[in-house]
Amino acid sequence: MRCDTLSRCWAAAAIRISQSVTQRCVFGVLNICICCPQIPQISYASTAPELSDDRRYDFFSRVVPPDSFQAQAMVDIVKAMAWNYVSTVASEGSYGEKGVEAFMQLSREAGGICIAQSLKIPHDRKQADFDKVVRQLLETRHARAVVTFASDEDIRGILNATKRANQVGRFLWIGSDSWGAKLSPLQQLEDAAVGAITILPKRATIEGFDTYFTSRTLENNRRNVWFAEFWEENFDCKLMSFSKKEDTSRKCTGQERIGIDSQYEQEGKVQFVIDAVYAMAHALHNMQKDLCPDTPGVCPEMELAGGKKLLKYIRSVRFNGSAGSSVTFNKNGDAPGRYDLFQYQLNGNSSWGYKLVGQWMDSLQLNMEDLQWPNGEVEVPRSVCSLPCRIGERKKTVKGVPCCWHCELCDGYQYQYDETTCRLCSYNMRPNDNRTGCQPIPVVKLEWHSPWAIIPVFLAILGITATIFVMATFIRYNDTPIVRASGRELSYVLLTGIFLCYIITFLMIAMPDVAICSFRRIFLGLGMCISYAALLTKTNRIYRIFEQGKKSVAAPRLISPTSQLAITSSLISVQLMGVLIWFGVDPPNTIIDYDEQKTSNPSQARGVLKCDITDLQIICSLGYSILLMVTCTVYAIKTRGVPEDFNEAKPIGFTMYTTCIVWLAFIPIFFGTAQSAEKLYIQTTTLTISMNLSASVALGLLYMPKVYVIIFHPELNVQKRKRSFKAVVTAATMTSRLSHKPSERPNGEAKTELCENTDSTSKRKPGLSRSMQLIVC
Repeated sequence: MRCDTLSRCWAAAAIRISQSVTQRCVFGVLNICICCPQIPQISYASTAPELSDDRRYDFFSRVVPPDSFQAQAMVDIVKAMAWNYVSTVASEGSYGEKGVEAFMQLSREAGGICIAQSLKIPHDRKQADFDKVVRQLLETRHARAVVTFASDEDIRGILNATKRANQVGRFLWIGSDSWGAKLSPLQQLEDAAVGAITILPKRATIEGFDTYFTSRTLENNRRNVWFAEFWEENFDCKLMSFSKKEDTSRKCTGQERIGIDSQYEQEGKVQFVIDAVYAMAHALHNMQKDLCPDTPGVCPEMELAGGKKLLKYIRSVRFNGSAGSSVTFNKNGDAPGRYDLFQYQLNGNSSWGYKLVGQWMDSLQLNMEDLQWPNGEVEVPRSVCSLPCRIGERKKTVKGVPCCWHCELCDGYQYQYDETTCRLCSYNMRPNDNRTGCQPIPVVKLEWHSPWAIIPVFLAILGITATIFVMATFIRYNDTPIVRASGRELSYVLLTGIFLCYIITFLMIAMPDVAICSFRRIFLGLGMCISYAALLTKTNRIYRIFEQGKKSVAAPRLISPTSQLAITSSLISVQLMGVLIWFGVDPPNTIIDYDEQKTSNPSQARGVLKCDITDLQIICSLGYSILLMVTCTVYAIKTRGVPEDFNEAKPIGFTMYTTCIVWLAFIPIFFGTAQSAEKLYIQTTTLTISMNLSASVALGLLYMPKVYVIIFHPELNVQKRKRSFKAVVTAATMTSRLSHKPSERPNGEAKTELCENTDSTSKRKPGLSRSMQLIVC
């Protein structure tokens, strides 16, 4: 049959039927109009996404939305449920595979959704195939949500397989429009489908169509060449003439009635069939008005218009369709996406059925309160690969699966910056309790009530009290022989140094500020420097006197009190000069040391308020005093041969030996605790106690015997015959002589002889101790 004009083809091409029952109509139209190029088509049922490709199917339009819109609606449903880990199941073929492909593409673009598994049901499926699909779905146990693009038979097969596997209620189904609101796939499998959310393009029952269609008979519908075939299928009978049904021997009478002798339900696509016809009619009508304004019917201009011009009019139509909704086409020829959302639920009357729970029209509108879930779950079930991390934990994403992660605690001094990142707090901060931010590290100092401070303060108070008592005693008895014989000037200098050694305890514990830090620098080494400078001057004087006495009877230089004070002052000035240089190079200041007590547990971290003095600077400040102490000890060793009843050589020696032991114990403790979290307390306490002990040793060994005699034995504190330097030299010579033969004399005989030779008029007092006799001599 020739097609002389395009108009003869339009009517035949108005509806492109895609279902299997009507495929022959399509092929018939194409065979008849094969000579007509560029024929526009309008489909009422084709939803394949690839038909939206305007480069390949430029003359194709449809009044139903493509599956890409349906896939977008599914993506929005998944995101609304906060599911990020889902599986997909598709029937083999264009509909299933393309639908799943569209869903996966849109989920990637949307982000936050991962596909656990994408499974396909083959055409020649068997029961074992469905069982295998269910087993595979169970392998990803966290992915409970399953998106399906499957045929009725495949949906029923999957539900049967879940029941056989005793997994009813395990999966959360999201069905495409092929599932829709159909009941046939769910018969006797209702419990396996409960909670399923399905999608169906918005449709309405067309009033009047049921009356029209049920009144159709073989007699009044002869124009439809396929109606006889429908009659045989619907009534399961066989017409006498040209019958193609071979599975029955029952004869059709022609008196059967649709809806009376057979079940009848209006086909859901009736609305779209009518809208497709009307869309073509509106396009032709508008085209005729524009091209043939003064001519009724088809004019020559319209006959020669061509398919492209007709397509332009089709894409421009806009009218209210049979269901009252607007019928339009976008640039690709697709109808707008309008879907109803259903959930398969147990109704109040204990019957199963679909309930309308929302709609999708470019955006999702879902009534969450209307949803019901399997096994009586109240909250929305989870379908996630990994549970959300707790506060203070970061996500460590599994490679290649962005929806799966491990939770790692932000440890140490880190806080949770965002979902995937932990950041380190600044040096003076620590993470808060839930590690969502940072907070300042508390600042501490050595408190007066701390046990680390109580002991040194107690010793210092006792020492200061004793020092003041000794000094007051010496001042009160300033002109007595014992005070004069001890060298009053250097004694007061030494007592001043001892007093400062005790005072430094309070400066080391006081709240650090610029003034306190300045006093610390000055007095830290000054007290010891004054003490050991005086003691060094004394021991040096004794050593020089006896060394000189071995050579001549002339008195050595610089042994007068004034000379001794000058020597002591020069030694002290070195310490003061060093402190002044220290002030100039590095002015005193306070700092907060956050490293000293930065423990592995941030909650125990503390910043330490202290003076800007390093351990090395402390040792350097004390270094000169320690040098004086060592030198003094050397002289004490050299003068150990001096008669014990002469001056203070022996007490000074015992003082220096004991002091060296104290400071030898101090050094390893001080440096051994440099890395301790209690460094501030241990080092401060060790330093102050060492200085207190040094001062106490000097005070006890050098002054307490004198104070004892002055107070309790005043009768011994009397003037004796003065010895000349010649007598001193004689004593030194005799000491040297007697020291060569100690084994030839009884114990103590040499010393007695020495005392008798140096002071022949002095007699030992009855009951007087040896130490007291020392003072008298």
